[in-house]
Amino acid sequence: MLAAPYHLRGAADAALYGYGRDANPSWTGLERALADLDCGAETVTFASGMAAVSAVLFTQLEPGDLVVVAGDGYPGVRALATERLAPLGIESRLVPTDTAALLDAIPGARLVWVETPSNPRLNVCDVAAVADAAHAAGALLAVDNTLATPLGQRPLELGADIAAMSATKTLAGHSDVLLGAVSVRDAALADGLRRWRSTAGAIPGAFDAWLVHRSLATLQLRLERSSAGALAIARALRERRDVLEVLHPGDHPVAARQMRHFGCLVGFTLESAERAQAVLDACALVAEATSFGGVHTTAERRGRWGTDDVAEGFIRYSAGCEDPEDLVADLEAALGAAATGPR
Repeated sequence: MLAAPYHLRGAADAALYGYGRDANPSWTGLERALADLDCGAETVTFASGMAAVSAVLFTQLEPGDLVVVAGDGYPGVRALATERLAPLGIESRLVPTDTAALLDAIPGARLVWVETPSNPRLNVCDVAAVADAAHAAGALLAVDNTLATPLGQRPLELGADIAAMSATKTLAGHSDVLLGAVSVRDAALADGLRRWRSTAGAIPGAFDAWLVHRSLATLQLRLERSSAGALAIARALRERRDVLEVLHPGDHPVAARQMRHFGCLVGFTLESAERAQAVLDACALVAEATSFGGVHTTAERRGRWGTDDVAEGFIRYSAGCEDPEDLVADLEAALGAAATGPR
């Protein structure tokens, strides 16, 4: 509903909706739908994925606390931890998305933030094992579930306390909206997130919420199709001698246990930035863009940002809803056109 103030007679709590920064019927509809997908939890939506991350970190951490952060995850989260939390006296321990490494880093932490599969190298950790260790140490576990979405993986079901995601990506899936969401089982956590959202003004637009709610109708179809496309690309690339490395979440044994769908991403490394750019330029079905999870296939050379530990020739490829066979044929043709070495 596109409204800023609502009709409110009498007391401040006389109606569910009073002012648009505190509540909106479009948010309510979307949050109820997402809560149903996320184990019946309480879901709070935000203006973007980073707004959702900020809400979790700033409501759960105080000066003197220690937070464990995925060192190979989304760079925005790392930047927030090191540039904004550190001056407040909150220590950040950057750890790779690896179960053993995370377990070693947890003692003394107040909050553990993992991203599984991680972006962009698609590493996977055992959520249940990390949750058990976090709880034994008196910490909360938050899982960034952006790639898988609740249809591909349910962190709360695996023991996590908080499941966050950038709904901008696969959940919304049409590359036309920015939105974030956090799901929790604890009503007090949810209330704190809502108060932070209102105080910080990190609110989603009503129409944006409607767009994401609309997109849930096709989420399963899009997730299945894009997952099939990414897997087909990974399998084809493994047959080529000129591709130095292929990364896909399905390569991790734990992924088969905790994921229903592996998502749209595949990563692969070519011998140089020049070769990678030439391949991207030669693709007919791929748009060069920095996001992922849309109905149209996108890819980019991640090294151009300087924020990830990847080779200069590393490409993050997001399969869309095109026919997987067409995507494979398109990429094979582009690799051939830009070839400088043996196949």
